Order: sequence, then C-alpha cells, then structure tokens
Amino acid sequence: MRRRDFIKGIASSAAACPLATRAQQPIAVVGLLGGASPALFAGPLRAFRGGLAESGAAESRNLTIEERWAEGRNDRLPDLATDLVRRKVDVIVTVTTPGALAAKAATPTIPVVFAIGSDPVKDGIVPSLNRPGGNVTGITALTSELGPKRLELISEIVPQAASFALLVNRRNPNLANSQTAELQTAAGRLKRELYLLDAGTEAELDTAFAQLKTTNAQALIISADGFFTSHSRQLAALAIQHRIPAVYQNRSFAEAGGLVSYGGSTADAWRLAGVYAGRILRGEQPADLPVQQATKVELVLNSKTAKVLGLVVPPSVLARADEVIE
Repeated sequence: MRRRDFIKGIASSAAACPLATRAQQPIAVVGLLGGASPALFAGPLRAFRGGLAESGAAESRNLTIEERWAEGRNDRLPDLATDLVRRKVDVIVTVTTPGALAAKAATPTIPVVFAIGSDPVKDGIVPSLNRPGGNVTGITALTSELGPKRLELISEIVPQAASFALLVNRRNPNLANSQTAELQTAAGRLKRELYLLDAGTEAELDTAFAQLKTTNAQALIISADGFFTSHSRQLAALAIQHRIPAVYQNRSFAEAGGLVSYGGSTADAWRLAGVYAGRILRGEQPADLPVQQATKVELVLNSKTAKVLGLVVPPSVLARADEVIE
C-alpha cells in the first residue's frame, strides 16, 4: 500500500543519503476535491501545500496532488469524488460541505479530511467533533456562525439602512436554513427588516439582484455558501451594478470588487487541513484526530468600491480591517 510505503520512506530517510532518498522514496497521492475554481484559491492552495510540508510531505520529494474542481456545480462532486477513489489516492482533502458528504459516500476506507464552514455533526459528516470515528475528520472555520456579525458590520458601514436583503442558496438547504434563522434573529434584535432572496445558478443570481428593486433593502448580506464563493466575481459586479452595499464571508469577494468580507481565514483552514493530511500519510488514523476549529478571522475592505458607492467608511471599521484594498 502506498501510504504504508510512504511511512516507511519517512522513517528510513534519516539513514539514507539525500540523493538515495529522493530516488527510493515512494510517492503518496493526495486527492483535492474543490467546489469552486482553483483560480479563486491561489493563496489557500499555497497554504495547503505549506501545511503538508509542515508534516513532511512535499510535491518536490514524496507527494503528488490530484485536483478535481466542480466549478460551482455541486452536482458534479459525487462523480469527482468517485473518480479520486478510482485513482486510489491515499487521502482525499475536500474544501466544501457537499464535497465532504460526497467523499464520505464514495469511500468507507480512504481517509477524508475536510475544511468547511458548517457544522460537520449537524450535516452528518462525523458523529462527534472529539471522536469523529471512521475515515473522516477535518477542520471547521468560523463562517456561517458569523452571519450576525456580518449584519452588524454592514449596519455600521451603512448606518441609515433600515432594511436588508439576505441572499441564500436553497439548493444547500441545511446551510441556507440555519443562516436564515440566525440572520432573522439578529435583524430582529436590531429592529431591521430582512428580505430573503434565493439563487443557486448564475441566471438566478441575475434574477435575485433584479428582485432587489421590489424590496426596500438598502444593503445585502450574502450567506456563506460554496456556490457564492465560486461566483464571487459575478456577485461583486452585480452589487456594484445595482449600487447595493454588500458583505460576504470570503475575502475573494472583496478582492473581486465587492465592498467588504468578514469571515474565517480560508488560508488558515486549508493549512490545517494540509497538516492533517500529512499526519495521516505518516500513519495517524482519521478516527483518532479530533475535528479542529480554525479560529483566525479576517475583515477585508475594498475602499475603491466604497467610493464608487458613495460610502464613507467609519474609522472604527477601517481600524479593524485586516486589509484595505485601495
């Protein structure tokens, strides 16, 4: 088995000369299953490779990575996961909740490491955070639970707003329903109206933004969802076109021209997933690795978009920003 050979290769590397090690050390295969496009995740991909390297696995020495990307189509994930199983990879790393479910369904034996923003117990991915059992474990990032904080943030940037719109993807019902409930509660505390918009395809995104005209919403919260991450450029362009201040959880939105993002650091979560994948390649079992939470949170503000929308960003927000895109 390749994973066993990989472990033996690491154990014997100290006794062999560098050139001999490079010649004899077997190659492990990591399958990476993504829901969006790799173009959106250059930074997190570097962090993932860095995490692998922390555990002694590097493409230049003893590792190859097989990437499969759904390009925003969750319906493709089961087939992509099955393809990685056929490829007989040594571990599957997935960075989307539907991807984690697809990988779990595709194999009961190949180790699976996830990096997601939802609750893996509620989603049925693992039975317990401390004792995941089976062949699946991973990393959770602070994402969906920060929805109320994103509402407070956009309220701070647009203090005159009395009503908001929340964009959800009901094709991902567990995530959509939980975030809707949290945001409705938060809007009630702030005595703000909250309108719901739904989109799960590119065409529906255009329709949802057109429906903004029929509401009194003065700002938009985009719920945390892999589909929206894969369409961050389209979302940013639509928000500017419709002149609506918008907040999302992923920094790719602000980098694409969106007003502001606030959420867990994707790069940090991917790095930790890489560390776990490397540890599994060295012989540890997923069942013995508790689900970790990546705690790093980042606020990214696009000041150019704020100017286009005629907004004056409060100094308190500027002071908290981890990055201001000029």
